[in-house]
Amino acid sequence: MTTETNSVLNSVKEAFAPVTEAFTKLQNLEVPEAAREFVKKQAETAKTRAADAYAGSEKVTAVIESAVAGSVTEAAKVSRNVQQAIYQDAEAFFNGIEKLASAKSFSEAAQIQSEMVRARGELFVSRAKATTEYLGKLVSDGAKTAQENFAKVYGKTA
Repeated sequence: MTTETNSVLNSVKEAFAPVTEAFTKLQNLEVPEAAREFVKKQAETAKTRAADAYAGSEKVTAVIESAVAGSVTEAAKVSRNVQQAIYQDAEAFFNGIEKLASAKSFSEAAQIQSEMVRARGELFVSRAKATTEYLGKLVSDGAKTAQENFAKVYGKTA
């Protein structure tokens, strides 16, 4: 190396000498016992809180799974009932056509038609009543389930 390069290198060493000295002293610095204990306690508290958060998230997930499973079951039940109603309506329609075709006079056809309309009206009222009762039960059960799930999730903290 040249003298000039050595001179620049020595200047840099001298400029960083206080930083190097501070770093050397920092490596040998002892941390007080109280500080170490404080950090240990904080770490333990953080672990406990993380475990509690995880347990809470597991409860929330279980509640969501339960609610979704219940919703899927109810949706399938509604779908089956709608399919059954469509089939019953089609069956009643074709039975009515057969009865009308067997009428020997216009007055008999009018009477058959009148009976069919009355039967369809009664069926409509019956379905409306059943639907209202079902929806009322569904809302009531849903509210009850929501309250129970809320208690499961937040009962510990409340």
